[in-house]
Amino acid sequence: MSFWADAVAAADGKTEADFEQAADRLISEQVLYAADQRSKAAYALIRDYEHKFRQALAPFGYQLQLNRQLRYACAIPRHRHGHPATVAQTLLALVLRHIFDEETRSGHHDEHGEVACDLVTLTVKYQQITGRELESGGKLQELLRWMQRWGLARLVDDGGDYAGAELHQPYAVIIRPGIAEVLGETALLQLARFAEAGAVADETADDNNDDDPTAGEDA
Repeated sequence: MSFWADAVAAADGKTEADFEQAADRLISEQVLYAADQRSKAAYALIRDYEHKFRQALAPFGYQLQLNRQLRYACAIPRHRHGHPATVAQTLLALVLRHIFDEETRSGHHDEHGEVACDLVTLTVKYQQITGRELESGGKLQELLRWMQRWGLARLVDDGGDYAGAELHQPYAVIIRPGIAEVLGETALLQLARFAEAGAVADETADDNNDDDPTAGEDA
C-alpha cells in the first residue's frame, strides 16, 4: 500500500499524483496561498489532510505551518542548508518583514492579510534600516522575483488599486502574510543587528538558504 492510499480513498476524485504534486509544490515554493488560482486546489488538499502532509514532509526535514484564517500553508525547514542567499536577497527579505509588521500592527492590510508597499516607501525604509541604497530597475525586479519565488511577496503592475498607484509607479510590492512564518523572530533580531551596524558583512549570507532565506528559523 502506498503512503497516500488512505488519503486517496477518502478524497473524492483525487489521485495519488494530486497529493504528491501538492507536497512537492509546497516544498519547492515554500508557501502556497488559496488566494492564488494555481495554488487553490493544492492548498485545499493540504488543509483537508493536514496530518498526512505533516507526516509526508517530516522525513525531508520540513515542518508544516497552516494558517486557516488567512488560508496559506508553509513548509519550514528545520535545519539550515549549505547554499546561501546573497546579502541583497537577505536584506530585502528582512526589510519586507519589517514593513509587514509595521503595517499589520497599524491595521493596513487587506482581507488576505497582505500589505501593499509602494516603491518610494520601500526605497526609504531600505535605506533607513540597512544604510544602503536599494537596487533599482532590472536588478530590483530580479530581487523581487526571488521574494515571489519564496512566497514572501508578489508584484502588482496592472494599474489596479494599490499603494503607489496614485504616484504613477510602474508596480507595487504586495507583502504576503507567509513572510511572518518564513522569517521568524530570529530574522527580526538579525535585522536589528544590521540596523545598529549601519552596514552588513558578507558573511551574513552564510546564515541563509538559496531556496529559503531563513531556513531553519523559529517562526
